[in-house]
Amino acid sequence: MIVIAGYYRFPPEQLAAVQPAMSTMIEASRAEQGCIHYAFSHDVIEPGLIRVSECWVDQAAFDAHAASAHMAKWRAAGAAHGIHDRTITAYEAAAARPL
Repeated sequence: MIVIAGYYRFPPEQLAAVQPAMSTMIEASRAEQGCIHYAFSHDVIEPGLIRVSECWVDQAAFDAHAASAHMAKWRAAGAAHGIHDRTITAYEAAAARPL
C-alpha cells in the first residue's frame, strides 16, 4: 500500500477560482482503479494551505494515477492559480489498522 501525505499552498485569493479544478481532480482520482482514499483539505488556521492525503493499493496504481490525463490537467490548473510550497511524501505501508 502507498500512502501519500503532504501539502501545498495557493494564494488565498485564488482558492475560489481553483476550487472547481480541485473538485474535478478529487472525483477523477477517487474513481481510479486502486484508489483507496483521496482528499484535499483546507487548513483551518492557515488560509491557502491545502493538505493532501491519498492511499493506493500499490505502486502500480499510484504510477497510473501520476500519469493520468486528469493529473496533467490538475498540474496545469495549479500552476495557473499560483500553487507553491509543494511538499508531498510517499510512504510504503504493509497494512492498515484502526487506532
